[in-house]
Amino acid sequence: MKEQTGRDKIIIRTSIIGILANLFLAVFKAVIGFSAASIAIVMDAVNNLSDAASSVITIVGTKLAGREADKKHPFGYGRIEYLSAMVISLIVLYAGITAFVESVKKIIHPDMPDYSTSSLVIIAVAVAVKIILGRYVKNVGEKVNSDSLINSGEDATLDSVISASTLVAAGIYLIFHISLEAWLGAVIAIVIIKSGFEMIGETLSKILGERADAELARDIKETITGYTEISGAYDLVLHNYGPDSYNGSVHIEVPDTLSADDLDKLIRKVTIDVHKKHDVILTAIGVYSINTKDPEAMAAREKVTELVMETAHVLQMHGFYIDKKEKTLRFDVVISFDAEDRGRVYMEVLKKVQKEYPDYELQVAIDTDFSEIYD
Repeated sequence: MKEQTGRDKIIIRTSIIGILANLFLAVFKAVIGFSAASIAIVMDAVNNLSDAASSVITIVGTKLAGREADKKHPFGYGRIEYLSAMVISLIVLYAGITAFVESVKKIIHPDMPDYSTSSLVIIAVAVAVKIILGRYVKNVGEKVNSDSLINSGEDATLDSVISASTLVAAGIYLIFHISLEAWLGAVIAIVIIKSGFEMIGETLSKILGERADAELARDIKETITGYTEISGAYDLVLHNYGPDSYNGSVHIEVPDTLSADDLDKLIRKVTIDVHKKHDVILTAIGVYSINTKDPEAMAAREKVTELVMETAHVLQMHGFYIDKKEKTLRFDVVISFDAEDRGRVYMEVLKKVQKEYPDYELQVAIDTDFSEIYD
């Protein structure tokens, strides 16, 4: 909780810096834009105001996301950060559409700008400020895994390009007496709109639920299989409830000689270890028992593994156990999403194994690759 509180403070402090910088730039750009009759500079000022609003939303979202879990939301409020990132994306999109509409109006009814040296100097300073601010906010966002800050940082960097473009347009007007203000404004608006749609797409993807980071999944499995009693960790599922906030479940493969007491102790140790090292709460740990007392059963495992893994689009087989007394054979098979028909691949696996063991009842489950990347 202390670590989360520290993260929240960093996000809020960075957002406040963004608010102050954007308000300062908006005022100066608005004054310059109206005095010079420059639509591009005025739109740039409006964009700075939207950036300030984005930072306010980031602060509000961070505060709400930091609330303690309660009866209604037992997994906490961390996903509110994704919603605040979505609102920021919509603001960016709205700013781009507004800028495009105003630019088109100026293309139809053009005004001749009137630049002064002081105004151009101030715009140049604004470019430098936005470059520094954009890099700072985005770097902090990546460091603390905040989509809201990352989006704000990318938007600030885009703003520096916009401001630099107005300087280019001013230079062309002063040298060649050709006004590209409105056309430049339209191009800038299109770039902003594109950026807004990209931000929305990225945030929506996270709200829908993305595959967990492969490196995190591998690290968790490595921690689990570090115990000598565990020969494999499979079916790792991680549910994201906000940046760096995961609950999950996993299956472990253990010898069939472990007692219930030994298994209970082992599961508790694994749960504590994974939470301590990876900040992931394992809410459930399923168990696969493997044959260790019967050489014939162990040989059957090798034979079935060979049959299953030679099938196209099969990524992995695990959880194998053969019960000669009950005449049952069970295992799970992971089939790639690249297969045109996963059901057909599954049936092909069943036919191969059933042909080799016709007297056994097969209990085969088809698994999904939720978090790992298989080579």
